[in-house]
Formats: sequence, structure tokens, C-alpha cells
Amino acid sequence: MLNNILQADLPEVVFNRPAIDWHAAAPELILLGWGALVTLFDIVLLDKARRYIPTLTGIGFLVALIPVITLWNAEENLPREMFGGGYVVDQYSLVLKGLFLLVAFVVVLLSADYLADGDYYDSEYYQLISASVLGMIVMTSARDLISIFIAIELVSIPAYLMAAWRKSDSDSNEAGLKYMLMGVFATSIMLYGMSLLYGVSGSTLLDEIGPAITSEGARPIVILAILFTLIGFAFKVSAVPFHSWAPDTYEGAPTPLTAFLAVASKTAGFVALMSIVFIAFDGGGSIVEPFAWMLSALTMTIGNLLALRQTNLVRMLAYSGISQAGYMLAPFAVYSSNPDLARSVIVNYLLIYAAMTLGAFAVVIVAARKTRSAETSSFGGMFHYAPGLVVAMTIFLISLTGIPPVGGGWLAKLRIFEVLLSFSEGSGGATGAGISLAIIAAVNSVIAAYYYLGIARQMWFQPVANNDSSSIRIPASLQLALAVTVIFTILSGVTGIIPDLSGSEFGLGG
Repeated sequence: MLNNILQADLPEVVFNRPAIDWHAAAPELILLGWGALVTLFDIVLLDKARRYIPTLTGIGFLVALIPVITLWNAEENLPREMFGGGYVVDQYSLVLKGLFLLVAFVVVLLSADYLADGDYYDSEYYQLISASVLGMIVMTSARDLISIFIAIELVSIPAYLMAAWRKSDSDSNEAGLKYMLMGVFATSIMLYGMSLLYGVSGSTLLDEIGPAITSEGARPIVILAILFTLIGFAFKVSAVPFHSWAPDTYEGAPTPLTAFLAVASKTAGFVALMSIVFIAFDGGGSIVEPFAWMLSALTMTIGNLLALRQTNLVRMLAYSGISQAGYMLAPFAVYSSNPDLARSVIVNYLLIYAAMTLGAFAVVIVAARKTRSAETSSFGGMFHYAPGLVVAMTIFLISLTGIPPVGGGWLAKLRIFEVLLSFSEGSGGATGAGISLAIIAAVNSVIAAYYYLGIARQMWFQPVANNDSSSIRIPASLQLALAVTVIFTILSGVTGIIPDLSGSEFGLGG
């Protein structure tokens, strides 16, 4: 019997390896390989490796940036598709890959001395950051529900662990637990929405989901699929009313990680949201736009009103980041009239927001080395003993406020009003939703100016806190981080160096 079975003709199973564009996949592969080398280095040298791990990790991010640049220079060969259109490398994704790698490099600069001064696990921290950044750069090219979900989890799970990195601090433990529980809950909602999308379309590819949704119309199952998916992403970008995790997590987590969450993690959420909305929900504007209008208005307004009440600068920046997410959500409320312009505006805002927010957190980290506090009162009179820091922080605060010409924040907000009021040619003119949201955004800009400029007034004109005018020592890594963020913030506002991504050649692929 056994011999007969063995001699029987069995079906031949052949595995065909999908074609891989090694150049297009080089940033991800370099980051993955470099992370493995850093881990091996740590295992072999143990405590001796501790002082070198931050430098090696930062170099890894810069090395991964090289193929991003070479791919950008090979523009005529873009876009490049792999896995049947489920993974696309184009100019849009390359801009965002470069952003994530540079943000990660700056976060390493912010983290090096912070971790060295405390009782922390250094090597594992940087390995988790590398894993999270790998998820982010995968996110930029993912055009398939499965790859998007895997990328989101690769971004989020390391962040849950790092939020509780101050193991002896109950606030940090609370931050990590709250972030994880809320994150898992939001992910389950998003995953259910994605499963409904698959059920409606029969495909996980974004460009095949779009036509299926359009043909189905506004059936209840389609509405539920879209809304559940959007709710999951609303948590990722800390949109109101799904924002409750952000302030406590930001305050309890190590400050460099707070900067990472406020910039890189939020940006990753918006990248995934753009891919879903502009491709899969291309024909679902009647459902997406009213929901996005509500999210944007609530997020801007409640974020700013709560920021007014904060006496802790980290919590104030947390609520400020929530309100900034409201501005970035605004183009989704009118995206169907001009998707290219809406996408361009969001990407530009993300680039500028990253520089000015990272810079503000860098100043907080430097100042807290002396004051041992993030309370706004501890920053009083800082101009008398750290004038350079105060000037840098003022630039970031003015940019966040949106006052020209210092800093790129004014340009980012101007482009938000451009898409809301449909100033562009061929946009079809302003709608009532766009005009009303533009008015809300304008009012919120005035509210934000009150607390942003209030911090500047505290540093410039108030008496020195505790009469301590001793100077602040700024480590070389933090000096470099401040220099990078200040220069980019100024140049983006004065020269408008942010690339215009509104052309059709910057398509999302698929």
C-alpha cells in the first residue's frame, strides 16, 4: 500500500518566486540588514557596545537614505511595481521614505544623551526604533490591505514597548499600557472595516477596491466598511474624539520617544490614510468627506481649547499636535474635487510639521536637563542664560502658529486654505463645506497663537525661574538636531523648498 502511494503520480507543486526589484526594495532591505548587524554587535560586545549603538543606528538610517536618493534621480524609471501592484515605489513614496529616515536620525540624536543619563536599556530601544521605522517606509509603498495592516502593526508594537521604557516610573508604565490597550482596540475596529472592504470587493488591492465601492454605491455595508476603517486610522493620527491616549502617553513616555510619536507615528497614520482614501475610497467622497469634515473641525477646536489649559509644556505640545492633525485632516473634507492638490498639501504639511515639532521637543529636552521639569514656569527668563535656545524655540513656535515669514508653518497653513477655498485651476470652485472649514481653521489659528506666543513671552520676558541663571550645556548630538530642524524650518518658510507633489507624475500608483 505504501509503495503504491509513493509510486503514484502526485501533482507537481512549483513555487514561483515573485519578481523583486532589488533597487526599489533597497531602503527596506538595508534597514532590515543594518538592524540585524546592530543586534549582532550588541550581542557580541554586550556593555561595551552601549556607547556605539546610537551612532551605528543613526548611520544606518543615513545609509538607507542613499538608495532613496538614487531612485529619485532615476525618475524616468518610476513608478516601480512589485507583487502584482501591491507594492509601489514612486516619487510620492520616496519623499516620505526620506522624511521617515531623517526624522528617525534626528530622534536618535535626541535620544543618545537622554538614555545615557538614565537607567535604560539602550540597545533594545534603538532596535525597536529601527523596526518601527521599517514599518513606516514599508507603509509608504504599500498598496494592499494586508501589507498596510502589517506595516501599521510593525510601526505600533515597538511604540507600545518604548512608551513604557522608563521601567521604574509609574507614569511611563501607565502611558505604555494605555497606548497599547487603546491601540489594540482601534486596530480591531480598523481590521473589521478592512475585512468588510474585502468582502465587498473580493480583493485586497487598493486599486481594485475603489471601482468595487463605486459600483456598489452607498449600501450600508459599504458605509460601515469605510467608517470603521477611517475610525481606526483616526486613532493613529490622534483625531478627536479618538485622541484620549495621546496626552498621557506623550507625558509619560521618554521625551525623545514623545517626539517620535508626535511626528513619525502620526505621519505614518496619515500616509496609510492617504493611500486608503485616495485609491480605495476614490469613489466614496460622499461618505468620507462629511466624516473628515467633522473630524477636522473637532480635532482643531478641541485640541486648541485643551492646549490653552496646560501648564506642562509636553502636554501642551501633545494637544498642539492634536490640533495640527486637524489641519492635516481638512483636505480630506474636500478631496474629491482635486485629489492631486489635496495629497500635495497634506504631504507638504507633514514635512514642515516634522521639522518644527522635532525642534520644539529638542529645546524641551535640552532645557529639562537643567530645570528637571517640563512645567512652563520652569522656562521663565530662559533668554538670560540660554539666548540661542530661546531664539530657536521662538522660531518653532512662530512657525507652529503660522506667522510669516519665519518658519514654514505659515506656508503649510496657506496651502490648507488653498485647497479648502479651491483657489487652484480646475478645482470646481469653493464649496460650502470648504468655506466653513476654512473659517473654523482661521479661528483656531488665532486660538493657537495665544498659547504658542505665551510660551515665547514666558521665555523672553518673565523673571528667571528659581533665580538660577547658570548656563545650559548642550551635547553635540542635540546641537546637531537643533541645527537641522532650525535650518529646515526657516528655509521651508523663506524659500519654499518643499517639493510640489500636485502633478500627475506623483501619483499614488496602483
